[in-house]
Amino acid sequence: MALASAMAIAPAAAQQRAPAPAAPTTFDQARLGGMRYRMVGPARGGRVTAATGVPQQPHTFYMGSTGGGVWKTEDAGINWQNVSDGFITVGSIGAMDVADSDPDIVWVGTGSEGLRSNVSVGKGVWRSTDAGKTWTHVGLPNSQVIGAVVIHPTNPEVVYVAALGNPFARSSERGVYRTRDAGRTWKRVLHVSDSTGAVDLELKPDDPDVVYATMWRAERKPWTIISGAREGGVYKSTDAGDNWRRITAGLPNALVGKADLAVSPAAPNRLYVLIEAKPGGGLYRSDDAGESFIAVDTTTRGLITRPFYYTNVDADPTDADVVYVGTEGFYKSTDGGKSWRTMRTPHGDNHELWINPRNPQIMLQTNDGGANVTLDGGRTWSTQYNQPTAEIYQVYVDDQVPYRLYGAQQDNSTLILPSLPVTSSPPDDPMQSWRQGPGCETGPIMPHPTNPDTVYGSCKGQYSRMSLRTGQEKQYWIGAQSLYGNPGKDLIYRFQRVSPMEVSPHDPSVLYYGSQHVHRTRDEGVTWERISPDLTWNPPERQQKSSGEPITLDVTGEEYYSTLYAIRESPLQRGVIWTGANDGPFHVSRDGGTTWTNVTPKGLPAGGRVQNIEPSPHRAGSAYYAVLRYLLGDPRPYIYKTDDYGKTWKLLTTGRNGIPADEPTRVVREDPDRPGLLYAGTEFGAYVSFNDGGTWHPLQRNLPRTPITDMKVHQQDLVLSTQGRGFWILDDLTPLHQMHDAVMSAPSHLFVPREATRLRYTAGFGGLESARQDPSAPEYPPAGAMIDYWLSADAASAPVTLDVLNAEGSVVRSFSSEAAGERTSEPAEPGMRAPMMERVGTPRLPSAAGHNRFIWDYALPGPWDANAQRSGRNGPLALPGRYTVRLTAGGITTTQPLIVRPDPRSVADGVTEAVLAAQLEHNLRARDLVSDMNHLVADVQAARKAAAAESEQAKALAALEARLVAEPVRYGRPGLQTHVSYLYGAALRSDQQVGRDAVDRLAVLRKEVDAARAELRAIVE
Repeated sequence: MALASAMAIAPAAAQQRAPAPAAPTTFDQARLGGMRYRMVGPARGGRVTAATGVPQQPHTFYMGSTGGGVWKTEDAGINWQNVSDGFITVGSIGAMDVADSDPDIVWVGTGSEGLRSNVSVGKGVWRSTDAGKTWTHVGLPNSQVIGAVVIHPTNPEVVYVAALGNPFARSSERGVYRTRDAGRTWKRVLHVSDSTGAVDLELKPDDPDVVYATMWRAERKPWTIISGAREGGVYKSTDAGDNWRRITAGLPNALVGKADLAVSPAAPNRLYVLIEAKPGGGLYRSDDAGESFIAVDTTTRGLITRPFYYTNVDADPTDADVVYVGTEGFYKSTDGGKSWRTMRTPHGDNHELWINPRNPQIMLQTNDGGANVTLDGGRTWSTQYNQPTAEIYQVYVDDQVPYRLYGAQQDNSTLILPSLPVTSSPPDDPMQSWRQGPGCETGPIMPHPTNPDTVYGSCKGQYSRMSLRTGQEKQYWIGAQSLYGNPGKDLIYRFQRVSPMEVSPHDPSVLYYGSQHVHRTRDEGVTWERISPDLTWNPPERQQKSSGEPITLDVTGEEYYSTLYAIRESPLQRGVIWTGANDGPFHVSRDGGTTWTNVTPKGLPAGGRVQNIEPSPHRAGSAYYAVLRYLLGDPRPYIYKTDDYGKTWKLLTTGRNGIPADEPTRVVREDPDRPGLLYAGTEFGAYVSFNDGGTWHPLQRNLPRTPITDMKVHQQDLVLSTQGRGFWILDDLTPLHQMHDAVMSAPSHLFVPREATRLRYTAGFGGLESARQDPSAPEYPPAGAMIDYWLSADAASAPVTLDVLNAEGSVVRSFSSEAAGERTSEPAEPGMRAPMMERVGTPRLPSAAGHNRFIWDYALPGPWDANAQRSGRNGPLALPGRYTVRLTAGGITTTQPLIVRPDPRSVADGVTEAVLAAQLEHNLRARDLVSDMNHLVADVQAARKAAAAESEQAKALAALEARLVAEPVRYGRPGLQTHVSYLYGAALRSDQQVGRDAVDRLAVLRKEVDAARAELRAIVE
């Protein structure tokens, strides 16, 4: 009887696809228990602008990422654990504080005050009373951006919050807020105007009723950053915030921008102010509690650099003359700010600093690369390669096996990393799982469609082409004009910092690139042709001057307005090219760029950014547009759809049909396997629609609350990039393809499994369980075929079985919800890392009400042993081919076909069907020999136990056992059992032709085992 089917399988394109089922009328993501997202990297930190620590616990710190939530370390940065997931509903963190009087009380204000163009807003303030284990929302939901949270030193019920407000528009919520009852009620105690908010707070160290605040006129626009006005500056209260006055003596008093404060218990009357101003920006010091100031340093240029983004000053708690400033560099003064020296930090673009008041050698410092701890005053720092908080701009994928993900990390490099392990053994550490590609922090980066050795990159409007073999990156810049510092009117081509680039789905030699025009190349960038007119709105007043007003210029490409932001060609109809601009217009060409039509929806307000375009993979004239208007102060979701090449449009996001009215939309994708199955990524989460956008449902599952910047549906996976938590994958979308009312109302349902590829690998760094313990490690599911089924509550309460049958109808594996469990193998030597979690018995079948997922690892039953019967994990792998899976649950038996394809890399390595069949035949013989050997040892031991003590029979059995089993000491003499089990592993771990020596050795050992069995029979008889 054959144990597996043949490898001959029809090509994937020939497989018949069932028509899409009707959309379910109800959908509850909580019942998708078997589907979970997994983080695939990178293990490299992203931007952090909030930091605090616990004075009583010198190795305990908290850091707040700008998109990744709150993280905590209790070992001085060796390990970081997220503590906000499941509680805090946004990823952007602005400020944090731990109560001096109770280290279990932690406050978090959401919304980072580092106002980049991609800044994400918050939703108020959260409080923990158990050191970050749980969190409660305690108010100020409309504050949006919070620059500081300060807890009273002796009364943790009293807390002050600096609310900057909406970073993109005027807002009435700006100002300083105070609570005296732990957040149950709030009072705004300082308000300047609806355009000037609070950004920093300090309490006088010896008198907490004295409160200092800085007020900042700040507003981010798509075309500029406004920082500064004649209002704002530094304010002081001497009655715990009830009354305030602006303090100006010695401070700049014309145009003032962002300012930061520092106080020190070592000199309670000293107050440092680092202030953006015109004239007079720099560092100022007061020695009379803010009544008068002197200019300490207004000439060191590094102290005031991109002030809207930095402007951070901190004073040593034990020596008030020691001052730190964080900007692009990190500076230290030991003479009260008169002179400075630079200090090295693990990454540039420095933001927050927390100094332990009991030991100033202990500090937590944050920057665009993450958070780092020093225990020696900055001579050494902890690593940032243990924080999966990367901000990724977009994601592209290739068709390798396993496929790779491509994206660009903010203020870091581009990235190429695998969706699954690329080798059978995991790398030694998570950093080895990714590599750098072409381009820079903004991207995009994408592979050649048929040659993944070639990768295209971009860096702030500069196109490049890299060969991964040589590592050389060829630069082919369109227009070849320096972009930084120019007003838009002086540019030949207006390139956004994140410029759109796409490869034609019909011709891998054709690439499109976007300025205000569409550019096309047919020779990988050596020559470019312009194939469109200006496709933007281009209001002239937005191009006349450089970005940054009224004090500081800032022109890095983020603020170039009236550029294209998305370009896509229809995968169904060559020459149908869709574009969208960052100032609003939609355009389409139906003749490869010869002519263009403005198809902007009439109801869409002017000026928003077309963030992503999705030409339908099912209908040539259909496309979906995701429009982001939050930089204009409009948080509403905008997803549009057309079915007639843009003549008419339908808004799919009303604010009442599933995606809330305050969730800006960044991306929309249509599933290539089910028409009308849409996925959307917003500023705060993921959504799915089964009816072409008529209604939306959360698809958040275990995905952290973080902005979703891009999505790709690839090989029936949903691949995500996020702004603060790296890349994530939702494996195997086939349950969503087949979801309908009959599934969810049936006693049980077995979904048609997707085609599986017979890969060999160890599940990452311990698989999903290990990855949850080490959040910096990528998560990999066990290698195997994913089998999905649905159970009613009644069916889930009874036994459930799943069988795998080969092409001849024979059962090759059986699983049950009542099967044996797991155990963890021990380290081979003291101090060595233990092997991965190993299933020694048959793995238990999950049986929860709702959706379940089980992964068959292709293993046939393993050798019998006395402790675990047959070990499924240690069995030989079944052949690629056609199988049937059979589910019995709820009184119903259902079968579905399962196709297992060979690893194409093994096929390319010369591993044929005949080789795999011969290998399986050998491994089954070796497995059976191990089983026979184990039975023999068990029988000898049982017979010896039954024999009379000191009898000749007992002595003969003891002598036989000594030859069969290894000596019970380290490096003892191996017995026959050791030799047999040793041989079993010779051809078990890879796809290979079996070595001649292994075949010969198997024959020899078979004879020896048979002889030993005969000897036992003679002794017993």
